[in-house]
Amino acid sequence: MTIPTAYCIADMARNGDIIHLNVGGKRFSTSRQTLTWVPDSFFSSLLSGRISTLKDETGAIFIDRDPSLFTPILNFLRTKELFPRSINVHLLMHEAEFYGITPLVRKLQLCDELDRSSCGSVLFNGYLPPPVYPAKRRNRHSVAGPQYMGGRAMSMERVPVRRSNTMPPNLGNAGILGKLCRYPPASQVADPGMVRIVCGHHNWIAVAYAQFVVCYRVKESTGWQQVFTSPRLDWVIDRVALNAKVMGGSLGDNDKMVAVASGTEIILWTICPDGNGNEIGVFSLNVPVEALFFVGNQLIATSHTGKVGVWNAVTKHWQNQDVVPINSYDTAGSFLILGCNNGSIYYIDVQKFPLRMKDNDLLVTELYRDPTEDAITALSVYLTPKTSDSGNWIEIAYGTSSGTVRVIVQHPETVGSGPQLFQTFSVHRSPVTKIMLSEKHLISVCADNNHVRTWTVTRFRGMISTQPGSTPLTSFKILSLEDTDGHGGCAAGTEIGPYGERDDQQVFIQRVVPDTDKLYVRLSSNGKRVCEVRSVDGTSITSFMVHECEGSSRIGSRPRRYLFSGHANGSIQMWDLTTAMEIAGKVDIRALGGPTEEELLELLDQCDLALTRTPDMSPAASFTHSSTPRASTCRYAARRLWYCQRHKAGPCTAT
Repeated sequence: MTIPTAYCIADMARNGDIIHLNVGGKRFSTSRQTLTWVPDSFFSSLLSGRISTLKDETGAIFIDRDPSLFTPILNFLRTKELFPRSINVHLLMHEAEFYGITPLVRKLQLCDELDRSSCGSVLFNGYLPPPVYPAKRRNRHSVAGPQYMGGRAMSMERVPVRRSNTMPPNLGNAGILGKLCRYPPASQVADPGMVRIVCGHHNWIAVAYAQFVVCYRVKESTGWQQVFTSPRLDWVIDRVALNAKVMGGSLGDNDKMVAVASGTEIILWTICPDGNGNEIGVFSLNVPVEALFFVGNQLIATSHTGKVGVWNAVTKHWQNQDVVPINSYDTAGSFLILGCNNGSIYYIDVQKFPLRMKDNDLLVTELYRDPTEDAITALSVYLTPKTSDSGNWIEIAYGTSSGTVRVIVQHPETVGSGPQLFQTFSVHRSPVTKIMLSEKHLISVCADNNHVRTWTVTRFRGMISTQPGSTPLTSFKILSLEDTDGHGGCAAGTEIGPYGERDDQQVFIQRVVPDTDKLYVRLSSNGKRVCEVRSVDGTSITSFMVHECEGSSRIGSRPRRYLFSGHANGSIQMWDLTTAMEIAGKVDIRALGGPTEEELLELLDQCDLALTRTPDMSPAASFTHSSTPRASTCRYAARRLWYCQRHKAGPCTAT
């Protein structure tokens, strides 16, 4: 008669004190008392016969686990001591939970808590707790019908686009790089308390939650203070814009403005000096709003379908106008520059908007047309400093749907002939999704998992003079896996960048997986890691933004750069990137860029990577959606998993 294996093991445990184990191919010998002093553990169940198992050719009990992690577990069972500095706490905790060694699990949890300070690292700069949920907005007027301003309904007609060979002079200072985003359905929002978007202007930030927006301002003496909370809306916020420095106009010098958009609708408030807000109006673009921002006092809304909406603070007038389909935009002083689907770059001088109210014409003028008429999918305007000798000149870098990167320039001596094609790079094989031209670098990002190419820009007397055919400075990827289940994240709140002033070194922000408490800050010029930040309270990071706040009133004080991270619990955490950059400048920045293979696998270990979904091959950028609970399941496209395994995949080889 054959005796069951479980009974053989139980009999061996009763009759012998020495237990032989084969863990993952490595032999261990220990006593029964050592293995069973923790009640209700894996080993007590194993040796009592409650768990059936296999034996190897020598009769040792086979356990299919990592032998290197079993060694410290067995040492703890023998000595009740732990040496955490020589081990990976997270991996060992996972194994201790499998074996059911409760005292070891508690010690490892304590080690993890001691390692994570609720006051953060030296870069941690501040914490804003979740705000109080506001009262519901009273429905003052419909958001779906015609828009009435000044007592009359607005009716817009398509206006022909003018073509011009000249660039308007004196554009002022360049604005930030913008990128149009795909519109997520409101039904995807799962957690109304998480931070969806953070945006900044001067010493103010606006924080958008699912149904309301909160504004904060900072003063050197009092720190960050909450100054405005909007009413709770009936729909989900997908875009937010902030203007903290209104110059003149009927609003007054001290008034600020904040606007939010959802779907086709936009609500605009003015924030008074006492912190109270007044609703200016509700406007409709009639198509989904995919970009919302201010140019001076003007609120601008655009859609890839070819709609541009403008609200002017002087006239208090809202106007929609049809243009050709829009793929990208940038701002330069009072000018809005549009990259369009037909291969043309157009500009609108929004300061002239009030002068043309009679015929509802935004003076949309063609500035340049791509030689191959590829869609302009990314756009960056760089304005050089004014000089007494030659005035100022303009440089525009743009990317196309075919992956081509071009630079066009217009100098004072060539004003009559319009911008001239200066240089062409054909190194991307996927559509260009982002581009940035700065004083020292040209940076492009394509749709192949955020593959970045950078070039060093040479200048003569401030004018670009990069030699044709120059070799790229570096090539790397900002991997950012997207959550295809849609747990309520917002693409506008997780843009990778690059962030920063165009005369300074800029940075990318990398969040590898949606449900993580860690961000990597990397130089945009070479991809090297400046620092990493980790949530001080362990909550998932659902949005982020880099913004420079003005310095103090002391002489010589300069603006400081901060990373603002929004979290699943509704809090805002602030990190001092100026200090991080200074520390990185004093020592050799490690060649390390994004997550190492070990860090990447540790992040991916939190997620279920499903291979059943079809990769998204659209030209749009890879956007990240946040999942709030840590226990939730994340599913990613198969192509992204393959990249994680290879680490250097894709049509454009990254180094």
